[in-house]
Amino acid sequence: MRIIFVSDFHLKYNTDKTEEQRTARIISFLKSLQGECDVLILNGDIFDLWFCWRRVIIKDYFPVLKILADLRESGCRLIFIAGNHDFWFGDFLKKYLGIEIYPDCFQEVLAGKKVFAAHGDLYTINDIRYKIFRFFIRKKIPRFIFSIIHPDLALNIGLLFSRSSRRKIIPPRLNTLRAQGLLKYAQMHRDDYDIMVMGHSHLPVSQTIGNLTYINTGDWLQHNTYAELNNSGIILKKYND
Repeated sequence: MRIIFVSDFHLKYNTDKTEEQRTARIISFLKSLQGECDVLILNGDIFDLWFCWRRVIIKDYFPVLKILADLRESGCRLIFIAGNHDFWFGDFLKKYLGIEIYPDCFQEVLAGKKVFAAHGDLYTINDIRYKIFRFFIRKKIPRFIFSIIHPDLALNIGLLFSRSSRRKIIPPRLNTLRAQGLLKYAQMHRDDYDIMVMGHSHLPVSQTIGNLTYINTGDWLQHNTYAELNNSGIILKKYND
């Protein structure tokens, strides 16, 4: 059995040449999994913003959605865990692509290991301000307001709130604090799971904590890293196209 964990693609819908090259690398990676992957776990922030209106999806994401559909058709199980950028899920991913959706975390025995996977934004223990924002933005009212705005205008508004916008660079100190918070959470649960996989901090990590293997899959803005679990264990890898 081969299980792939990946997070923080941060696919954008306002692309330039650099973003097109980055998207091409991501598509190349996903294509390499076809026929070679039993389970693909998309661990949040795959899209810089996700929303599907009643009759509309974001067309810029179509190439990646097509590859995901091909993976599903090839027999790969697809699991999507919400991140802090892609959490307003409608029925499109589940109904048309057969993707399993998890709003907070995913827990299951895979390859004989008790696995816990989550994007991580809910589990940092030192980011209270964001957690307050997270609580309110996931309520029905903000989602409803966004849904009644014309998609072109709504997506322009979405750019203003995207921390990974080209005009906003996440300070290294913030990423370090996130990484430390996630590691502390893993340490608190070292006896509850065999494997814990997170994202969110954009910093790839592989660390053994007692009987727990803690992995942070990093990001695809700088590192192009992912984790692979098979019957021999889990390792952190870097994709080189």
